[in-house]
Amino acid sequence: MTAAGRPRGGLSIGAVLAQLRPDFPDVTISKIRFLESEGLVRPARTASGYRQFTSADVDRLRYVLSAQRDRYLPLKVIKEQLDAADQGASKVVRAADLSPAAGHRVTREDLLARAGIEPAVLADLERHGLIRAGAGGFYDHEAVQIASTVRAMAEHGLEARHLRPFRVAADREVGLVEQAAVAAPRQGDRDEVVRELAALSVTLHTLLVKVGLRDGVGNPVSPR
Repeated sequence: MTAAGRPRGGLSIGAVLAQLRPDFPDVTISKIRFLESEGLVRPARTASGYRQFTSADVDRLRYVLSAQRDRYLPLKVIKEQLDAADQGASKVVRAADLSPAAGHRVTREDLLARAGIEPAVLADLERHGLIRAGAGGFYDHEAVQIASTVRAMAEHGLEARHLRPFRVAADREVGLVEQAAVAAPRQGDRDEVVRELAALSVTLHTLLVKVGLRDGVGNPVSPR
């Protein structure tokens, strides 16, 4: 321990923030504390109450922040993935272990098991265009994430038939993003435009839903 009572071993929350900031400029100490309160990371504590983060804790935080930013997963789904990884492996979970390999193919049985849904639910998701099997009947990692997210939404009474507008809206946004990317002179520029517009479209969608819910408070509409 130092004279100030801070731990010599492990990383302080400030040191963790310094490691994460280059990749996640918007992350704050309050955000890290919030993720801890939600059970997504569990740093040790010294006798004086100071947090001690390990390199594995930093990897978990990177995974959580990446899943939120790049794949737009809700924290509940991310926590389920981390918990499943913890239960299924004795080794320390690292971000690289949790990220899907490029081109990884998921079978129907794997999707059902990993997303925790029944075959009838998957059939419903496919019927409403929320999930589409690829060549050979295999699925990708995003299909697992979609199924997991829909399962979480089902706990609030929303079924696949209610979510069809999300598919329609997403297809329209894809068309707009593709049109904007065509004007870019080089492939690298087009890729950057796609990434930026994809992130901006999610932000805009979130804000519009937030404003709509705020303005509609007191006049809830039940799903049909």
